[in-house]
Amino acid sequence: MRIGIIGAGIAGLSAAIGLDQRGHEVTVFERSFAPATTGAGLTLFGNSFEAFDFLGIGDEIRAISTDCMTSMTLGQRRPDGSWLTKAPAAAYTSMRTVHRRDLHERLTELLGSDRIRYGVDARVAADGSPSINTSGETVEVDLVIVADGIHSRNRARLGLDPGLHYSGYTAWRGVTHQPVDLQGCAGEALGRGQIFGCIPLPHDAVYWFATLTTPAGGRNEDEKAALLSLFQGWHSPVSECIEATRAEDILRHDIHDLARPLRRYTRGSTALMGDAAHAMTPNLAQGAGQGIEDAATLVLCLGEAEGTVEAALARYSQLRTRRANPIMRRSRTAGRLFQMGHPAFAAARNGLLKASPDRALLQVSKALHHWPQPR
Repeated sequence: MRIGIIGAGIAGLSAAIGLDQRGHEVTVFERSFAPATTGAGLTLFGNSFEAFDFLGIGDEIRAISTDCMTSMTLGQRRPDGSWLTKAPAAAYTSMRTVHRRDLHERLTELLGSDRIRYGVDARVAADGSPSINTSGETVEVDLVIVADGIHSRNRARLGLDPGLHYSGYTAWRGVTHQPVDLQGCAGEALGRGQIFGCIPLPHDAVYWFATLTTPAGGRNEDEKAALLSLFQGWHSPVSECIEATRAEDILRHDIHDLARPLRRYTRGSTALMGDAAHAMTPNLAQGAGQGIEDAATLVLCLGEAEGTVEAALARYSQLRTRRANPIMRRSRTAGRLFQMGHPAFAAARNGLLKASPDRALLQVSKALHHWPQPR
């Protein structure tokens, strides 16, 4: 089968690798002129690796990631460092971290850069028929996969775009360029309308993120200085993480998700995948994981298909909307809870977290961190 994939991100490349290994003729069309070289850290849980294992590349990704979180205390704290809740170890035994750039590079290597056409603005047919227009050239295929991210223009061309929703907060992300002592702890500190989190990466680096409830579109002349001011007085090693990061490597993005979940991820012979299908806030650390699940599920559905491509895509859409859409909703709810700024609401949130029993956390982990592979 000839398959065209629009977007060389994590979901698109994962799907391309799985389909290529199963004998399909795969071409990836990427609008950028070169592979991505920026990004920060990613947290991947067991569901991601179950999907990677199905695709045949789980060990390759384990080799570039680290599981050092299993030897640390993980949970939520107050800005002064006192614990609100500590996650039971069983809730994150499958957790691994990786630099997004390293993951992207490894996926590109596993597929082969010759399968990727860079600098191509690829467009789908509005009716979902199996063709791709690339600035005047029409490429005929049997299946189109759209994995071109949250701002997907092709989602709109298919008539499936609900628009974007601003979460109410902006986020900064960074990776330290020198070691920082995390003192055996990782996770998030929750303030009033502010969050700071940090997790270890391979090679003694630390991935950190910070959020602030604020109108969209804001910018500071010096983002690093602004962050040091915003989080002044927070527990160690908050300031140390910011200080250990080059100013030019600090990324700032307003956080958006889809305005509402899509009822379907397909039209005709075209399927949406990753952020193009279910862009969500980062609060449950499942954005990349759900895209990887998409890739594995689509590969599985195509492999089991006894009828038409459209029938396989209908099953894919049914499986993935049932799985990813509720996670998208829960992630938005978690963001609202964690970003609470009113003193009374923030105090109630803290009380709720402090009173949460381990079994509740384990139930959440079990539901989120396992890929329900179709049988």
